Amino acid sequence: MFFKSAIDAVRKGLARTAAALGAGVRSVLHGRKIDEATLKEVETLLIAADVGVVAARELVASLRTEFLAGRMDRGEDALEHLKRKMKERLAPAAGMTRDIAVTSAKPAVVLVVGVNGVGKTTSVAKIAHSIQSSGRTVLLAAADTYRAGAVAQLGVWAERLGVEIIRGKAGADPAAVAFDAADAAVARGVDVLLIDTAGRLHNEESLMRQLVKIRDVVRRRIPGAPHETLLVLDATSGQNALVQAAAFRKAVDISGIFLAKMDGTARGGVVVAIHDALQVPVKLIGVGETPQDVQPFDADRFVDAVFSPGAATISA
Repeated sequence: MFFKSAIDAVRKGLARTAAALGAGVRSVLHGRKIDEATLKEVETLLIAADVGVVAARELVASLRTEFLAGRMDRGEDALEHLKRKMKERLAPAAGMTRDIAVTSAKPAVVLVVGVNGVGKTTSVAKIAHSIQSSGRTVLLAAADTYRAGAVAQLGVWAERLGVEIIRGKAGADPAAVAFDAADAAVARGVDVLLIDTAGRLHNEESLMRQLVKIRDVVRRRIPGAPHETLLVLDATSGQNALVQAAAFRKAVDISGIFLAKMDGTARGGVVVAIHDALQVPVKLIGVGETPQDVQPFDADRFVDAVFSPGAATISA
């Protein structure tokens, strides 16, 4: 069950996407009879919101099939059909889940990866808060040893959240820090070890290989680890996020997406494009600046918020 405050947070965080996509589609469909021109307008709006060309065309093709078969002629019916098809499209693939680090192992290990500039360290704090909210204990590993201030920044978040942190010296081997953290997680009996890694461009091969090293080192201490690898993507980057995701997936097995900065974009439809391209579920979305501004991604709630008549009027 989602509480009203959580629903309101998502609506507020998606206000820009709702204004660009939801309000636009409602405007095109409300009170109108379906025709080819209307369908093309809907397709254009879907593409503009970064839903993806393939997804947009397939969604509109579904509307067209219903229209041509005589089963739909009202714009309001078309909107409900579109919402239903988007929800179905965002359902996790077989064998996938939106839950974080679901495993019988203890500690469960979550590796967090992403490019520079996506707000990854803040996202790690949000992930930690989300895990804490599920009643589990967390240990943070500051394996981003290259960026000036990254360890200190994560330390501040750890103090605010009341969680312990394992850190190395500036410039230390990230894999060594990760191993020490794995050792500490086992000794302390924590539920989840959350490893922050350095941001890296998707075309930096040496740094991508470093992720593999971190994974392998942690696995030697905790068999089967990491149990979850979350890729942090910036929702404001739109389709460019797909390029980044594909490159990271070649280096490590991505099990889920944290889509940050959803509150800062009108292109939130990229959720659909990411899901289509990767068949990896979006698990969490960032809808603000604080660790509390994180919500589990729920397809029904997402689609309803985007197309809600009141969503676009909420100040972001």
